[in-house]
Amino acid sequence: MSFHSWQYGVLLVVTLIAYWCLARHRTARLWVMVAASMFYYGSFAPWFLWLLLITIAVDYCVARAMERTEDHRRRKLLVTVSLVSNLGLLAYFKYTGWLSGLVDPVLAESGSPTRLAQLAWHSIVPAGISFYTFDTLSYTIDVYRKKIPAVRSPLELGVFVSFFPHLIAGPIIRAADFLPQLDLRPWLRRAEFHEGLWRFGLGLAKKTLLADQIGQLLVDPVYTQPQNYHPLLHAAAIYGFAFQIYCDFSGYSDMAIGSAKLFGLTFKENFDSPYRSRSCSEFWRRWHISLSSWVRDYLFISLGGSRGSEWKVARNLMITMIILGLWHGASNLWLVYGTLQGAALVFERWLTRRQEAATGKKVEKRGLLGWFITFHFIVVTTVFIRATSFAQVEGLFTHAGPSRDIPGIAWAALIVAAITHFWPDRWFAALRERVMALPTPVMGAGLGLLVGTLFVVMQGQTGFIYFQF
Repeated sequence: MSFHSWQYGVLLVVTLIAYWCLARHRTARLWVMVAASMFYYGSFAPWFLWLLLITIAVDYCVARAMERTEDHRRRKLLVTVSLVSNLGLLAYFKYTGWLSGLVDPVLAESGSPTRLAQLAWHSIVPAGISFYTFDTLSYTIDVYRKKIPAVRSPLELGVFVSFFPHLIAGPIIRAADFLPQLDLRPWLRRAEFHEGLWRFGLGLAKKTLLADQIGQLLVDPVYTQPQNYHPLLHAAAIYGFAFQIYCDFSGYSDMAIGSAKLFGLTFKENFDSPYRSRSCSEFWRRWHISLSSWVRDYLFISLGGSRGSEWKVARNLMITMIILGLWHGASNLWLVYGTLQGAALVFERWLTRRQEAATGKKVEKRGLLGWFITFHFIVVTTVFIRATSFAQVEGLFTHAGPSRDIPGIAWAALIVAAITHFWPDRWFAALRERVMALPTPVMGAGLGLLVGTLFVVMQGQTGFIYFQF
């Protein structure tokens, strides 16, 4: 059930009606949220629900047990149970197939009869398992660190983990930010309702009018058969995918934030014009912010962060980015992507230290050259995200074909995506204020007009890119 499907629209409207009718009754409205979320998740595959319920049950029991003891060794054992349980399920369902492809040839060469493929999971990966695993891990780790108390009711934890606007592709939320909102009596305020409609409509437009048009009419054909297209179209497809994935994922995040706002709940922002970044470290502070901050707080800092020698910091950066790459996808291409991003951060840190040592001044912000290099590094490395094989990567840079026509709507979508990404923030703020000031019926009619337009221009519904993670 994709966010830009009529089924999701029906589910959202029905759930909102029930939720606001029961707004004064905390337990009842939480049950509405859980029931809708379970229905939503079960629509992908009913057996996914068992994994989600097992995760919620284990982490609820672990957190409650940690809160009942002050014994450090026991608390450490309990949080280890959570780590092994969550990461074990994630590793089995997402990574055993990839690992068997790496390990089994080595075992065969050594004469061993054992094959990892016999144990590997080769069926569909449970939707959103990477996202809700990080949600639940942040909860148990924060309880272990005594940053938050354990929830008293499994219903509350169920809402936190399963709330359908963020369940499949984030944003990754923290219990400390979300759970206190459940204790507040929600009020249906005009400003919040308008904000929800605005963000949902904005995300829907990004996904269907921009990302899908760029993807289906430019990126997909060129990546699939690079030998049939001119090298200039190869370049256009590479740039095109960078804007496609941004509009696709930031569009999903906008729709998730907007959906939550209609319930009177707030998610933190997940994107901040990432292609304006003037360094790779700035890019990762602006791109998928909820994931970047998660790996910083729970992985990079746990490894030692920026403490210690430069070699240790470089090691921590490389490990963090390689894991971040593999978190997205279990493939050699994602491994290369994570390695390149880690190497870029290490080189950037080394260069900054050299510049500061030579000038005696702290490097605050890099200039236009820094933006140019960063932007093109990020764009070129997205080839490893989109390509399905190393042969396809090679084809984009070595194969050439005749000049072929690309539909004008694809060029128009790419131009609009680029312009709106780089235009001044004040223009976007002014547009938002004008839309927010419209009467509610006009906003509703505008959203309906947008939905109607989509049925005319859509080439066929495509899933969100990050749903596969």
